[in-house]
Amino acid sequence: MTNARLKTVLRAIAAITMVSGAAQLVLPGFVLDLLAAESTASTRHFFAIVGMFMFLFGGMLLHGLRVSNRPDVILLWASLQKFGAAAAVGIGVGRGVFSSLALLVAGFDLLSGLLIFWYREKSARQ
Repeated sequence: MTNARLKTVLRAIAAITMVSGAAQLVLPGFVLDLLAAESTASTRHFFAIVGMFMFLFGGMLLHGLRVSNRPDVILLWASLQKFGAAAAVGIGVGRGVFSSLALLVAGFDLLSGLLIFWYREKSARQ
């Protein structure tokens, strides 16, 4: 895959991360219900906080890809956020906090982290 094509895919991932983060921030109960997770005032509050950080990291990634040809630091931290999110969601499924449907989210985050890290490595070699 060319760097230009991979960069386009990463921009889409950033946009999806922003949209899903905004949904969690604004409608945490709805998203928790979709994932068959406990929905209390506390869980909705903390889920909204996670959504805020998803929105911010997605925005950081999108902004970094738009303003720089070599956003190495941004790419590193964005990939680490995706790996952490994949692990946290996977653990949540394992503990029965989320339904197995959430594994799709974990898989998306894991793949996203790998693609971001791959793009970072490819860019550093050029």
